[in-house]
Amino acid sequence: MADDNKAPEETVRSTANPQDREALKRAADEILKKGKTPETEDKSAWATDEANDGTYGPDGTSGEEARNIEDEIAAIQSENAEMKDRLLRLAADMENLRRRTAREVQDARAFAISKFAADMLSVADNLRRALEHVTQEQRETADETLKNLLEGVELTEREMHATLERHGVSKLEPEGQKFDPNFHEALFEVPNPDVPNNTVVQVVQAGYQISGRVLRPAKVGVAKGGPKQAAPEAEPGAPNPEAEKDA
Repeated sequence: MADDNKAPEETVRSTANPQDREALKRAADEILKKGKTPETEDKSAWATDEANDGTYGPDGTSGEEARNIEDEIAAIQSENAEMKDRLLRLAADMENLRRRTAREVQDARAFAISKFAADMLSVADNLRRALEHVTQEQRETADETLKNLLEGVELTEREMHATLERHGVSKLEPEGQKFDPNFHEALFEVPNPDVPNNTVVQVVQAGYQISGRVLRPAKVGVAKGGPKQAAPEAEPGAPNPEAEKDA
């Protein structure tokens, strides 16, 4: 009897299944005709929601929020560029400070004894005056004591100049050179047509320099009335078209 009851159920299922399959087939055909799939339908629905509520990403970020984020990124980039520029300027300032400090330290080492050396120049002048005060005739007729004294003064003068040179102080030798107002001080003019004009012909007081900087200018007399100093020859270069045109 159980078998009799089961048979009708199988008959109903077998008759119902083909219809369901046909319905599903028709639905699939309609979807294929429209070129849509369940996934594209979901995407279309998401795009519609985006157009409606302003969202355009799976994280739900709105257009206004995206613009705010872009503004923040632009502000950060601008701040980064400004900080980079300030850093480069600071590095340049520090490099300039380092060079200026090194130069100041070098100058301090070179010119630290300038005042002391200037004071010692008067001692060198007195030694030179003492030697010049003795004439050549007196030297020849001097006894042994005076000769030893003169030799001692000359030795002291040479030692003083050597000591000054070890510390960067050197004596100027301007006689016969062109007058230079940076190192010479003209006291008078000497008429001399045989010597070029503005040539140092006499040194009244010796001058000194320290590391290339004048410590005391030499007091000199310069020639007047002679030919002008010859201008330095120009270095050979490209021909001058204007000069050639004039020629």
